Amino acid sequence: MLGVYNYTVLLTYFGMLTAFTGVSLALRGDIQGALSCLMLSGVCDMFDGKIASTKKDRTVREKRFGIQIDSLSDLICFGVLPAVIVYTACGKSEAVFYITGFYLLCALIRLAWFNVDEEERQTSSSGPREVYYGLPVTTAALIVPALMGLCRLWRWPLQILAPSVLLVMGGLFLTPFPLKKPALFGKIGMLLWGGGSFLLLLAGVDL
Repeated sequence: MLGVYNYTVLLTYFGMLTAFTGVSLALRGDIQGALSCLMLSGVCDMFDGKIASTKKDRTVREKRFGIQIDSLSDLICFGVLPAVIVYTACGKSEAVFYITGFYLLCALIRLAWFNVDEEERQTSSSGPREVYYGLPVTTAALIVPALMGLCRLWRWPLQILAPSVLLVMGGLFLTPFPLKKPALFGKIGMLLWGGGSFLLLLAGVDL
């Protein structure tokens, strides 16, 4: 069969299927369930690269496949899923349709560019990436659930804020500012942030 099926990519596959589950939940009106899937996909993405790096005998083709499959999964997890969540939660208006479409296009362009840049980087360096340029699409797993939970908790105007935030995020995806890759404490902070957002969802916030 075409593809790679060892343990280095299983978490990526699981994250994508979780995101697809989130899309189906959002389309059925279960925004809280969809947001939970978005956060779980974020956790999968946080650790899939670390797991892949434990296999020292990966071939060049397996490494290239890993780059491609990770970005393709990210497009569904942090491009399609957040766009569908915001579009559905904000009443499927025409304006929100165009904004979420713009967000998704920016995510697509960023991930395609990242793939090209990463393959070029790996031809000259064998170490891990230390700096990103532009806002990583994976930040959607932190920003979107927290924003939507706070909008419901504090009665902020969700129909205005959620599309506006996606609009800004889309622009930041393509803006080449340097952003240091998070180390251990950064990842712990992101997990705590995500845990707080999850508790907000469990607290009975109507989504």
